[in-house]
Amino acid sequence: MDTELKDTVHRHRKEIAALLHPPLTHLSERCIPVWGERNRLNQVLQDGLPLIPHCTRLYALDPAGVQVSDCVGSNGVDPGGFGADRSGRPYMREPVPEWGFLLSDAYVAQTSKRPLLTGLHIVGVQGKQLGYLAADFDLRDLPITDSLYSDSQHWRQVKGDPSIRQLLFHQTRTESPMDRDIEQALSIFEDLLTERGVFQCFIHFSSSQATIWTIDDPFRYRILDPEALVDPDTCLAYPNRPYPNDALIPEEKIVSILHELRELRFLDETLYLRVASINLFNGMVSLTFSCDGSHYMRYDEFLQKGLSFWTGVAT
Repeated sequence: MDTELKDTVHRHRKEIAALLHPPLTHLSERCIPVWGERNRLNQVLQDGLPLIPHCTRLYALDPAGVQVSDCVGSNGVDPGGFGADRSGRPYMREPVPEWGFLLSDAYVAQTSKRPLLTGLHIVGVQGKQLGYLAADFDLRDLPITDSLYSDSQHWRQVKGDPSIRQLLFHQTRTESPMDRDIEQALSIFEDLLTERGVFQCFIHFSSSQATIWTIDDPFRYRILDPEALVDPDTCLAYPNRPYPNDALIPEEKIVSILHELRELRFLDETLYLRVASINLFNGMVSLTFSCDGSHYMRYDEFLQKGLSFWTGVAT
């Protein structure tokens, strides 16, 4: 997982844990006098459920992970879980910190198939552990107060399908319709990106098609077929729009980026560019080669590398 994504998840988890720890501590203390008495324990959980924010289900487990209460939720008491062995569930495989409270990693529930978190609080008296108080939380119900995660702009390489990499030297580039009119196609992309409000495009060189997103309708993509890619009239389908002021890729760099993509397409008959994408707002260029490996990097880093980086031959 990307470091920035990990940091964002960690911040969210700390906020959620700070919200849930105090009420679960209080409820675990209320469970002590009725521990081992199923009906009375169920009643304590029922009374405590409204006090646990966003909780979908409460239940109690013995130290071995066997359920010693019924499942208590907003719909009442469900006896189906009593006696169930939950020792193999993800939250039981994580060590509970010394302060007695664990907010588990997210996992997918067996029945609902929904991502969940489980809060696990030790129930004990005078140093003796009686068991655990468990509280389930559906991720969609939990508040996320931090800002939206921003994707990393560091260069990232992702390996593709191993079977494709193994056959790399048994294949050669086949000329596509777009290859034959590459200069005209790239001129059209330049116009779309700089003058027509297109802010993201995926260019499929091998299959001669493209997927584009526009500022005017950002939630829907549009597909350009081989004929549209080489017909300048295509530009007339999209209204003139000023180049966005908050784009991270400067307008004057678009031509250079497209030129580099062309060079990588014809780089080698075996190792060549298959798919590329450009996003003006996050400033990123992505590349997928014939070996099925993908690269994601900032536009300026992409332009600085030059062809020698991809061929491994110094110039």
